[in-house]
Amino acid sequence: MTYLAKPKLLSADAPKNALGYTRRDYEGAISTLCAGCGHDSISASIVQACFDLDIEPHKVAKLSGIGCSSKTPDYFLGNSHGFNSVHGRMPSVLTGAALANRNLLYLGVSGDGDSASIGIGQFAHAMRRGVNMTYIVENNGVYGLTKGQFSATADKGSKSKKGVLNSDSPIDLAALALQLGATYVARSFSGDKEQLVPLIKGALRHNGPALIDVLSPCVTFNNHSGSTRSYDYVRQHNEAVNRVEVILPRDPIETSYPPGSLRRIVQHDGSILHLRKLDVDYDPSDRIGAINHLQERHALGEIVTGLLYVDSSAQDMHSHLNTVEKPLNQLGDAYLCPGSKALEALNALLR
Repeated sequence: MTYLAKPKLLSADAPKNALGYTRRDYEGAISTLCAGCGHDSISASIVQACFDLDIEPHKVAKLSGIGCSSKTPDYFLGNSHGFNSVHGRMPSVLTGAALANRNLLYLGVSGDGDSASIGIGQFAHAMRRGVNMTYIVENNGVYGLTKGQFSATADKGSKSKKGVLNSDSPIDLAALALQLGATYVARSFSGDKEQLVPLIKGALRHNGPALIDVLSPCVTFNNHSGSTRSYDYVRQHNEAVNRVEVILPRDPIETSYPPGSLRRIVQHDGSILHLRKLDVDYDPSDRIGAINHLQERHALGEIVTGLLYVDSSAQDMHSHLNTVEKPLNQLGDAYLCPGSKALEALNALLR
């Protein structure tokens, strides 16, 4: 059960990062998800990304909604801050937390039901407002907790475990995020850790709303023939546009890529994204081109993965609102309530 901690036995030779932490220090409780669930692979990728980036767990705030995906924050970063909100409301709770304390690293975990159905309005406003967060959608195309009904991201024509065909058009959260102004948009597959870990690392270092739509097969209700979210289907129809490598400011920059195949993008904090192009015509800095590419490949039955779009000069919500550098939750009464004279002067400016 989730209240059971993992055994503390650890090899003396376990690798440590620059902070002296082992990978175990970034893990959480024992998962209660179905064996083989793609969500557990995503949790493992988050653990690896945070370990590699030398992130201090207590400086992370992880938030979620309701669903199989929203249970997963209990399975990683056990020493970080956490909040499990109500169904579809994670983005607004995270927005409030981010406004109050800008010094934390915010990680939102949600599912396709939580974000594309009841929470789609909140998803939209989190993207357009520029909330500085990493938003991971664990997308399996079904409602796993309520026995496998189609979610809003299920492809039209896909077949349920009971043999029912989906007649509704799908919502593409990556395409929607691009339209709404997200400044880091990626898609990956839970079974491709080599691709997913660098994408998470890049998102965690990004300044602004970073969405990663991760196709994560539900082994119980959506891993059968006729499903477009099964392990076999995704592997057969995966079209990666690039491979990402994240170089931190302190690391030496060494590459062995042939000329013309590498794109170098410097983010706001000095971290560098190395994009190895797999599609020679794809430009990850072209928002309109990314939207068109997604639609074109979807029409061909292909699933586009990789870093779809990034704006390395993006600003976040605090820049838009011109808030003070000091976190709002650390401001004293004298600053927040300066008195009647200050109020009278402010009113005078508005007359």
